[in-house]
Amino acid sequence: MKQLLDFLPLIIFFTVYKLVDIYTATGALIAATAVQIAILYFVYKKVEKMHLVTFAMVTVFGTLTLAFHDDAFIKWKVTIIYSLFAIALAVSQIMNKSIIKAMLGKELKADDSIWARVTWYWALFFIGCGLLNVYVAFSLPLETWVNFKVFGLSALTLLNTVISVFYIYKHAQPEQDDTAN
Repeated sequence: MKQLLDFLPLIIFFTVYKLVDIYTATGALIAATAVQIAILYFVYKKVEKMHLVTFAMVTVFGTLTLAFHDDAFIKWKVTIIYSLFAIALAVSQIMNKSIIKAMLGKELKADDSIWARVTWYWALFFIGCGLLNVYVAFSLPLETWVNFKVFGLSALTLLNTVISVFYIYKHAQPEQDDTAN
């Protein structure tokens, strides 16, 4: 259910965009993200920082989009969120407190050098996606950007996740069998 909740605002944004326009879709995105946060809190009694940052960015840039009737603000939101993620990953790695290791390190044991490579890989991935978003958002038609945002970036993130998991798994330390002695 949590994975469905992660995609709910995106699905609503896309659907409303196709049925109405970018401005109504932006309003729906703000509302759907607020509902997502509320559901996460009531079901899990906790909301992750990533969701809160995303909600703040959606609210700020969505409101600017609606107030100025300019879709450039909602287009920039994607790049800014990806930039914040890249910065957070880089800072966590510089401080030797990899966010990715903190999230996955309990399930997968690997050397710190592997976690560092994966962390830097994701930071570069987010920078690349942010730059690609700027190109698509401001060089191609709005329809192309919406499709890219919903399907292209989602597919790239899923592919990147699979690559990262395989890489970590390939380099994972074997489980210690405590019953062997």
